[in-house]
Amino acid sequence: MKTLNTLGEKHCIPCSGKTPRLASAQIEALRPQLHEAWRVMEDHHLTREYSMADFKSALAFVNDVGGLAEEEGHHPDLFFAWGKVKITLFTHAIDGLSEADFILAAKIDGLEMD
Repeated sequence: MKTLNTLGEKHCIPCSGKTPRLASAQIEALRPQLHEAWRVMEDHHLTREYSMADFKSALAFVNDVGGLAEEEGHHPDLFFAWGKVKITLFTHAIDGLSEADFILAAKIDGLEMD
């Protein structure tokens, strides 16, 4: 998998409920390493929407993201329908953003380049 940043070269590390959420300054430092289409929502989660040519393409992309998520042990919320996919990332154990969310987003960015 190709990546353009150092986040994409890291691996997700599971966190516990004691792991602190990323602060706004930390989020702002990591954000430029992701594709510009990723949105930080209320310093709580990342979201991105994709447009696809058809249902089959959307399903294939969701399956690719799912495989990547399994490899990394970090799982996004996925919504897909004919021609679109929406991904939401946050760390449920801390109810907010962790570095793992940015790592998985960067790896998802890398899927598009394959």
